[in-house]
Amino acid sequence: MQGVLSGFLVIAVVIGVGYVIGRRGHLGAQGRDVLTRLAFHVASPALLFTTLAGADLSVVFSDRLLVTALSTAAVAGVFVAVGAVRGWGVGRTTIGALCSSYVNSGNLGIPIAVYVLGDASLVAPVLLFQLVGVTPVALTILDLSTAGEKQALWRRLLTPLRNPIALGSLAGVAVSAAGVEIPGPVLDPVVLIGNMAVPAVLLAFGISLRGSTLPLRGGDRGAVLLAVALKAVGQPLVAWALAVGVFGLRGAHLLDVVVTSALPAAQNLFTYASSYRVGERLAREAILVSTVLSVPVLVAVAALLG
Repeated sequence: MQGVLSGFLVIAVVIGVGYVIGRRGHLGAQGRDVLTRLAFHVASPALLFTTLAGADLSVVFSDRLLVTALSTAAVAGVFVAVGAVRGWGVGRTTIGALCSSYVNSGNLGIPIAVYVLGDASLVAPVLLFQLVGVTPVALTILDLSTAGEKQALWRRLLTPLRNPIALGSLAGVAVSAAGVEIPGPVLDPVVLIGNMAVPAVLLAFGISLRGSTLPLRGGDRGAVLLAVALKAVGQPLVAWALAVGVFGLRGAHLLDVVVTSALPAAQNLFTYASSYRVGERLAREAILVSTVLSVPVLVAVAALLG
């Protein structure tokens, strides 16, 4: 269980540093916003570009990816259906659907893949699926739903091409697909900038906790509970059922897909919510609670299937 605990410890320490920074006001009143904009517009696109530019896209065509895609769609669809019935709005429902299904496959998934699954590359299918498939679609919906005025059709069609996260992801996929090797002097500065993404996201998340009320006590309680239940319990159960009943996965392959599905909601979802000024409290509380609950869930999964 060393991988599970060490991964969570790293995240908790950096978030704690952000909380202290926020309490002491070292970055001023706009510190969180600056870090969020830095992560969204600069560091995260650079990180996604370098990650995908060197990735093996053949991992996309695998049973594990199909399990990930179907389980993601299933739990996100449940949240969307409930959100539509409850009238939570497109933007808020989109953030909630992401919190229900978008796993922390990077800064938490990689160490857990190394220590629990024994191979960091096993997290690649879910990482690629989220970066290439889920993120551009979700951010396009947020772009369109938060637009202040009605846009022309051509501007709506070009929405993904104006989003820095989507641009970084698509550019990385294009480079990988073309087999282009980027020279070191060109790639190294991009890698250096991308290395700021995860710390900036975690620090901004920690700063946001300053002065916030305890989770599950505000008006977003119902949405948070639904998102957390789907993320912590629903998605790994759906992934297990699909892996065993539909694709016949057993052993290490079954453990792989269930562990990755049981990862908590990703911290960068708070960056998206903050950037679009929608569902911020929902994202913050769902990430926090699902991260706490995922510890016993991942331990149980590893014990039962490992």
